[in-house]
Order: sequence, then C-alpha cells, then structure tokens
Amino acid sequence: MATFSVRFLGCKVSFTDAQAVRERLLADGHVEANGDEGADVAVVNTCCVTHEAVSKSRQAVSRAARSHDRVYVTGCGARLAGAFANVASNVSVVSSPSDDAPGIVAGDVGAIGCVQADSRLDRARAFVKIQDGCSFSCAFCVIPLVRGATRSRRAGAVLAEIERRARQGHREIVLTGVNLGCFRDREAEFTLARLVRAAGSIPGVERLRLSSIEVNHLNDELVAALRETPSASRHLHVPLQSGDDGVLRAMERRYTAAHYLAKVTPLRDFNLTADVIVGFPAEDDGAFERTLEVVEQAGITKVHVFPYSPRPGTVTAADDGVPAAVKKERSVRLRALSDELCRRRWASKVGTEDDVLVDRPGRGYGDDYTPWLVDAEVGTFVRARAVGLAEEGILAVAA
Repeated sequence: MATFSVRFLGCKVSFTDAQAVRERLLADGHVEANGDEGADVAVVNTCCVTHEAVSKSRQAVSRAARSHDRVYVTGCGARLAGAFANVASNVSVVSSPSDDAPGIVAGDVGAIGCVQADSRLDRARAFVKIQDGCSFSCAFCVIPLVRGATRSRRAGAVLAEIERRARQGHREIVLTGVNLGCFRDREAEFTLARLVRAAGSIPGVERLRLSSIEVNHLNDELVAALRETPSASRHLHVPLQSGDDGVLRAMERRYTAAHYLAKVTPLRDFNLTADVIVGFPAEDDGAFERTLEVVEQAGITKVHVFPYSPRPGTVTAADDGVPAAVKKERSVRLRALSDELCRRRWASKVGTEDDVLVDRPGRGYGDDYTPWLVDAEVGTFVRARAVGLAEEGILAVAA
C-alpha cells in the first residue's frame, strides 16, 4: 500500500484529469495523504497554457520531488516538448494522453488486494469531462499540440458518471472539456444540447453548469436547452480573447466583435464571464481600447485576464512585440474594469433571494455563479437573501 498526494495546476479539465488519477489510486487500495508532505507518491497534473503556468508546474514538481519517494508528472505540461527536461531522478514524466494517465500511474505504483470500488470527490460539485482536445488551432494556442484533436465520450458513459456523482452526494454537476461545443455522440444522436437536457433530468442533479462554451457554438438549440432545463445554471463562460477584429483575425479566432456581441447580448439574464488575452502581438492601444468597450457592451461581469505568452509550436511562437510593461498596464486596467462590472452585478442582487450552494465555510455560489457570503453547512443549498456587499462577494443571510 502506498500513500499518495495529487495536485493539479490550470483549468477545470486539469482538475478532472487529476481526480481520475486520484480515484484510480484509491480504487487500487492506496491511501491519500493529508497534505502533500511525506507521502510515498506524488502526482502533479501540470499546465502549459502560458510560460508562467509551465514555471509554476516545474516548481510544484521540484517541491514534490524533495518530499516524496516517487513523482509522476501528468497533464498538458508533461506533453509539451522540453518542459520537464533535467528533472530529478525520482520524477517520471507521463507524456501519454490524459485518458491513459490513470492506468499508467496506477500500473507503475501497483494495485493491492484491499480495494475501494468507489471514491467520492471531496467537493460539493463534481466536474464531469465530456470531451477532450481541439481541432481549431488558434494561432496562439498550444492546447491542440498537447491534447490532440477533438474527441467526445459516449453519451451513455457521461450520463452514467453523472448518475454516480449524484448518488455520491454531489449537488452540482459541471460539464467540462477543452471545447465543449464540439461534443457529439453521432451513434446515439446526442449533441451538447441534448446532453444538457438528459443530464438535467437525472435524479439528484440539483444544479448543472457548463464550464465554458465558444461563442460559435452558442446556438439556439443550446440556449433553449439551458433555458428549459430547470437545474441549468444561468451562467455562461464565453471566451472573448479580444474585442478588436484585427487582433481576432491574427489570432485566427473565426468571429468578429460584432458577431460575439450579437450572440451574447440576448443573454443578459445569464451571468456572462470571459477570457481575454492582453498584449497579443497585433494589439496596439486602439485595439485594447476596443476590447474594453466590447467587454462592457457584452455585459460581461468577470474577465479572466491572460497576458500574452508565446507558446512553442504555435503560429505566433516567435512573436512577442508588446513590451512587458505595456502588458502589465493593460492587465491592470482590464482587471479594474472586471472588478467594477462584478460589483455592479453584485449590487443588483441586494434585496433579492437565491439558492446558494455552500462549497466552503461561509461562502457559496448562487444560481448564476455569483459568490455569496452566507453561514450554512458546507455541501448544502441554502435559500439566502442578499443584504450588502463585501470584497469577496454578496453579503447574505438565510432567508
């Protein structure tokens, strides 16, 4: 029997992949350590979406190598050539696809006789991966290189996992993937919209949410499914990346700012969040100003800001013309706008009530994924009334 720790860096897909390794080790009879110090085995599921992400991943692996007998590097960073060269002798880099990582790590660690058939995720919500990979190859993005072309799980397998998560007690299910709108099970005639309806009808699924959706996949069928499925959250994360058409063309993003606005403007009853890249090589001052305008026009309430970082193997790998100081200044301005837009939405909630899923002491999320600060038992829904604002979210009391 081995003791182990699992850590992930990056996105919700990385979290889901790390949990798959964790569950496999638990099922094989190994024991999860409290904290990440002193266990026999460490698994670090890495990220490589930016240079900083790779640096943080390498630091996490180095720390794990000093405190564990064996370390397994999995995830996107493990598949990026040269990212983990010259690692310590007790570190193994698993460069196989993410779906193969649990079996590879578990096979190397070895199973024991005493097994656990099922293992619960230690969270109020469960992330269920329905799709992996991307075939769009945006000029800046390394993900197609490290995760491969788009591919979908069978709908039956996804729904069976959701049923299992609901039985385990997870109150919210988040459908996640690299490019969710590409989900298809042609044999079973399932689109993402049909999957949303089917998942929302499973007993025990009290809230259902999409982790992210590209604007080109935000079609009438999907919007109708989200509106007509009672458990579907009124939250959509729709990456923007830039509000300038010239920058979007250089990024090879396949939409214009006007197209983005036309798709999201009718969804003002949803809480809209987005990703934006700051300092892309084609971005001048005017292009950045247009991005600020589109963010506000779109009704976006939270922006995840990513200073541009050239990635090896991409079209723009050798191009990084915007000075670091300019990227920093633009990032500060965009985050300030994001904070202002967040607080506007939070302020609009004062005096209203919502069902809040409490996922940590004193804090949870409303139906539209806005943060509420309310005292209630972790892992439960509480009907809450908004009474004010704080730095971290909406102040509330049980209604």
